[in-house]
Amino acid sequence: MGYKFKGVFETMRSLTNILVTGGAGFIGCNFIRFLFEKVEGFNGRLINLDALTYAGNRMSLADIEAKYKGRYFFEHGDICDRVFVESLFAKYEIDTVVHFAAESHVDRSILGPEAFVKTNVMGTFTLLDVAHNAWKNNPRQDTLFHHVSTDEVFGSLGETGYFTETTPYDPRSPYSASKAASDHLAMAYNHTYGLPVTLSNCSNNYGPYQFPEKLIPLMILNMLEGKPLPVYGDGKNIRDWLYVEDHNAAVWTIMRNGKTGETYNIGGENEWENIKLLNVLIDIVCAKAVLDPAKVRGTLSYVKDRPGHDRRYAIDCSKLKRELDWKQIVSFEEGLSRTVDWYLANPQWIESIRSGEYQKWVQKNYGERG
Repeated sequence: MGYKFKGVFETMRSLTNILVTGGAGFIGCNFIRFLFEKVEGFNGRLINLDALTYAGNRMSLADIEAKYKGRYFFEHGDICDRVFVESLFAKYEIDTVVHFAAESHVDRSILGPEAFVKTNVMGTFTLLDVAHNAWKNNPRQDTLFHHVSTDEVFGSLGETGYFTETTPYDPRSPYSASKAASDHLAMAYNHTYGLPVTLSNCSNNYGPYQFPEKLIPLMILNMLEGKPLPVYGDGKNIRDWLYVEDHNAAVWTIMRNGKTGETYNIGGENEWENIKLLNVLIDIVCAKAVLDPAKVRGTLSYVKDRPGHDRRYAIDCSKLKRELDWKQIVSFEEGLSRTVDWYLANPQWIESIRSGEYQKWVQKNYGERG
């Protein structure tokens, strides 16, 4: 069973010259792959703007770059660089922005919040303002700015209830506060200037190409390397997990069919306590890598909880399902299996990030600017 896209193109937005910000990151690179490889009838151009900071990896799309010459373009730059962003709008006649680029790790935001404010707030402002100025005198009706955000802007849930599109914002970390600010800016540009904006708030993503600092890839790699498995607090914090391909299918559905000025929640409807998720992951990794589950479980280590650690997130995505006919098609078991298989099959990608060889590869192949 696949995603529903065929047959809707004739009446929906054309989206022909799409600027993907943060396209060398985890969700962004999967989105680019999704459009080229999974969406029947997509004939547009994708322009990937990425600063190639620590979590951006141009190698993640090396095969796409070789295969889709003339339709895929990489531009190395900072979304805060207004002059450079303006030049891309002119050069490629950008009619669509899908904005993934963000500093996104909560722990890093606690240690160094300034970078999060700069990228997530000022970078989003720059993109919105450039898009507004580029499109305000454009008679075309099929321009769109889609802003990708997180459920963390809503704060923390108790044991029951769900985040909806009308849940009041209550960010608890510098990361979620910066994303909340960017959400408000995006909607302000829609209401004030008429910029065609759609916005999505998603739950925790997982899948291939995720930077190893995140929970699932970190635990997979620590198991393979015999390292401790650190668990915050009592391990009973709950997250709603969404396979990255299901997320990107939702983003594309919103971009094609969603109403401007609307927000859509994207969830996995798949809640797991961290410790229970880890035990399932241990069983999968041990079966595939031929490890002793008892020995691996012996490396579990409860560590001091991080400041402001939200207890539970859970998304109500019924609006997206009801209005745009989207649904998840990858089960959690299948998604975890695919993810573990990918990390087992791609040790060179992992090593290139950890060793610094990736930066050397960029320098050799693309020069200082990438």
